[in-house]
Amino acid sequence: MHRPTIEEVAALAGVSRSTVSRVVNGAPAVSANALEAVRRAIAELNYSPNRAARSLASRQTHAIGLVVPEDTSRFFGDPFLASVVAGISERLDDSDYILNLLIASDDPGGKMVRFVRNGGVDAAIIVSHHASDAFVGSIADAVPVVFGGRPAHTRDSDVIVDVDNVRSARMATEHLIALGRRRIATITGTMTMVVSTDRRDGFLAALADAGLEPAGIIDGDFSEQGGADAARRLLQRSERPDALFVASDLMARGAMGVVRAAGLRVPEDIAVVGFDDSALAAASDLTSVRQPTFQQGELLAELTIDLLAGRRPAALTMLETELVVRGSAPAV
Repeated sequence: MHRPTIEEVAALAGVSRSTVSRVVNGAPAVSANALEAVRRAIAELNYSPNRAARSLASRQTHAIGLVVPEDTSRFFGDPFLASVVAGISERLDDSDYILNLLIASDDPGGKMVRFVRNGGVDAAIIVSHHASDAFVGSIADAVPVVFGGRPAHTRDSDVIVDVDNVRSARMATEHLIALGRRRIATITGTMTMVVSTDRRDGFLAALADAGLEPAGIIDGDFSEQGGADAARRLLQRSERPDALFVASDLMARGAMGVVRAAGLRVPEDIAVVGFDDSALAAASDLTSVRQPTFQQGELLAELTIDLLAGRRPAALTMLETELVVRGSAPAV
């Protein structure tokens, strides 16, 4: 199959090869008439620039790395990450950049860092990071980076997209308190992550305001099995909880399965609120804190493109959350 060349585009548009090159590379020194002619020719010929040649000329890969410091089972099994990636991909579809997935729970041999430092990507988006992920800092030193969620160690140069996890967890817990629940426990995410400590802190703040003590705080590691194991431990206590705030929908589904297997009813015996409002929440009739994960992905990609274009976005962008009430913790 014949691939159109830049010379053919130039001939059809009636301009020079260098003018086509300037249009393709977004250079400003092109007249409006020439720009329109080149765009028409590109569309008519279905011309696609040679990425390898452009990379050699500009020393850019036109690739953005999505760095996820998790194992593959977590990455492919978590609806939160799936929705964020979908948003990133949607935004990059309208750009000249491709997405490279860099998934690793650790980088002991430094392979990922070397790949980035050696020009494998022009910039990186980092999500689901832990305090122990030392290699993340090395990546941020090598290329422009945008963080999805607040990292454990922030720097003045960081660009972050996040939600107010403390306020959101407080909102979820206050809902359970308003339902008359007094023995409220929480199943947290992995406690090496800022998002987990923030959601725990919001939970504790709401209880303190109501003069209540937590009925239990157990790490469920953001997995369905972890949520189930945590719920099992909570049910073994002499005084079982009458409500659970669970820091993700995936863990909440695991927890509700254990509750029901024990012969208890949701919400009559134990009310449950999750976090994310993923597709799992609607399917499980789960009350959940909705965070705009797809929009977060789009914005992560948008801000990364801004950095690569030399624009400096705001250091912190906070997105709104809301409580979506369903059958697992219905309103009074």
